[in-house]
Amino acid sequence: MDFSSVNLALVLFVLLLATGALWGLDRFYARRRRAPGAPPPGWVEWGAAFFPVVLAVFILRSFIIEPFKIPSGSMIPTLLEGDFILVNKFTYGIRLPVIDLKIVDVNTPRRGEVMVFRYPLDPSQNYIKRVVGLPGDRVDYIEKRLTINGETAPTTAAGTYLHVNGANVYYSPKFTEKLGDVEHDILINSDVPPYVRDVKNFKFRENCTYTVHGFSCMVPKGHYLVMGDNRDSSADSRAWGFVPDENIAGRAFFIWFNFNDLKRIGRFH
Repeated sequence: MDFSSVNLALVLFVLLLATGALWGLDRFYARRRRAPGAPPPGWVEWGAAFFPVVLAVFILRSFIIEPFKIPSGSMIPTLLEGDFILVNKFTYGIRLPVIDLKIVDVNTPRRGEVMVFRYPLDPSQNYIKRVVGLPGDRVDYIEKRLTINGETAPTTAAGTYLHVNGANVYYSPKFTEKLGDVEHDILINSDVPPYVRDVKNFKFRENCTYTVHGFSCMVPKGHYLVMGDNRDSSADSRAWGFVPDENIAGRAFFIWFNFNDLKRIGRFH
């Protein structure tokens, strides 16, 4: 799992209804019945004070920008555990909060973008991965070489990446990969075998073929194939399938904080 979360949209919506009801009760009923100059009851004052704040947060988080924290290493070296990121909520269309119904189309995900979405096998969880396959694409990942529609993704060696996890210190080969117009770094561990482990029984499973050398998939209409940049330490579309359009939350674009490394602020786009 890449994001651990409760349904904050639902919590905010309930708070919005509660504080809005208190504000409206005071504005259109209770205020007119109080004696001139009499202070409002505490519960009314509380509701009237918090309603505009809750409304602003609800609109900002639901339609514009939402913050997330990265709790795992599946997107190393692009995103590290502990990164706090911002996600653009309107890049891929405007959706009604809580029910996630798209009401306005804006853009569709492009190959190479980093996307946040609700995990298809458990929509209560949010995941983050890189978009690799678009609807209709044939994606092959054989012997750890990525091919899309018969064309191998350009990949060049970029040195090594040092992992430091307490007393556990090791290096991974790092490569620069290009997907569409996006260049990004990935990690590939040559000691890990190329076959996909722990494959789930997901929707459109028949679109994929698995061998000891890797996998091949045809991406169905209205779906996307995503992978982590830490290729050998990422549970992604290779194992649990495709991301349907209705599960998309937005595009990650900015690191706004990391308690362990302040130099990471402002990185990533």
